[in-house]
Amino acid sequence: MEKFKLFISNFLIYGFGSIISSVIPLIMLPVITRLMPDSFYYGLSDISNTIVQFGTALAVMGMYDAVFRLFFDREDEDFQRTVSSTALVFTLISSLIVFLILILFRENLSLLFFGNEKYCNILYLTAISIFIGGTNSIVQIPTRTQNRRIVFIVLNTIGPVVSYAISIPLLLNGYYLIALPVAAVGTALTKEISFYVINRKWFDVRLFDTKVLKQLLVIAIPLLPNFLIYWIFNSSDRLMISWLIGASFTGIYAVGAKIGSAAQLIYQAFAGGWQFFAFSTMNEEQQVENNSRIFEYLGAISFGCATLVFALSHWLFRLLFTGVYIDAYICAPYLFLAPLMQMLFQVAANQFLVVKKTWPNMLILSVGAISNVLLNLFLIPRIGVEGASIATLVGYIVSDIICCVVLCKMKLMIVYQRFILCTLVMLLFIIAWRFFLISSTLYSCVGAIGVISYIIYLYWPDIYLLLNSKK
Repeated sequence: MEKFKLFISNFLIYGFGSIISSVIPLIMLPVITRLMPDSFYYGLSDISNTIVQFGTALAVMGMYDAVFRLFFDREDEDFQRTVSSTALVFTLISSLIVFLILILFRENLSLLFFGNEKYCNILYLTAISIFIGGTNSIVQIPTRTQNRRIVFIVLNTIGPVVSYAISIPLLLNGYYLIALPVAAVGTALTKEISFYVINRKWFDVRLFDTKVLKQLLVIAIPLLPNFLIYWIFNSSDRLMISWLIGASFTGIYAVGAKIGSAAQLIYQAFAGGWQFFAFSTMNEEQQVENNSRIFEYLGAISFGCATLVFALSHWLFRLLFTGVYIDAYICAPYLFLAPLMQMLFQVAANQFLVVKKTWPNMLILSVGAISNVLLNLFLIPRIGVEGASIATLVGYIVSDIICCVVLCKMKLMIVYQRFILCTLVMLLFIIAWRFFLISSTLYSCVGAIGVISYIIYLYWPDIYLLLNSKK
């Protein structure tokens, strides 16, 4: 019971800290877009952020998860300090290498990413963010391993506050091009210094150990392919939009993605508790049935939430934004549903881990990622940012379908008829919304209520049992 209480408290605290860092940018988004005179500037900033995510992950190279895995191998503080210090030295060197590559090839990379060599200044700031961010994740680890929850939540709150304290004055003074990248550097530096000061006793470069590094790399390197696949899903759209139709459209897409990322709050809550449940129940007799039920329940809930986002998207964007940013309403619903489809994939694909077969996850996700890229190439030139958002959603759906088919053949999953009906109704609603209801919030809401009512009808026996079980 004590372990269960610890799990719940950690889930709530760390989940709340992660949600705060996501909610504050979501709330501030309308303010930022009003201060920027053109979506082109927001697009360049978003591309910079995309490069930071990619470069930071390359620099960290899975070391964050590897340190967590190795840290608790021994209840020996000296060994734990050696692990932390070795990881810090490695990420410091790898971050420096990525930083130098960006600086040395700044003109070519500026032309590749931003479409013009004159944006080298943004690339300088991008490189600095990567250099700081690579070690940032490592200096935070002792805070998590020591379960210092208050420190975690406070610093996750301070980060966005620092970001907007820097960016808003710069925007007000007309520094549209560098405001957000400078804010990103300031935020990363603030968190780096804060966590290092708090956790400095855990780091000493003299403790670097090549044997420990080999152990860390054995765990870390296999994690890279999965990162690259998820990066293709979540970030490559921005670069392809910029290359195919221009950075100003990237800015519009980024705003739609930011609103759509509200689904990430649901995803983060799920991810915080899923692994504990999944592996603690994997030996139960009804494990396949229970996992299949969770899959369809989460799918039904996701569809119900997404119908409301589709119905209200146009009204919400007209309320919050002005100018060309209103056009982002067309992609937000697809990008809201996409991470929920990722969540369903993880629920289903967990069955491969249960039987100790991890390679199908990467293979199936790769097919989805390739589908995403190919659809981007076909749809973006034809229907713009909407095409990119559809491609992301379809990529995850392809992965979900393949995963379910394979697992059903392996008798590791059951897909019930009512979930297939639920899925078909959701698909019909999306088609009807796009071609007939999109111009009317009222009719869209009526359609959404109809879909939700049908989902409730399909799952009413389960809902009834749940309600009565609490009496």
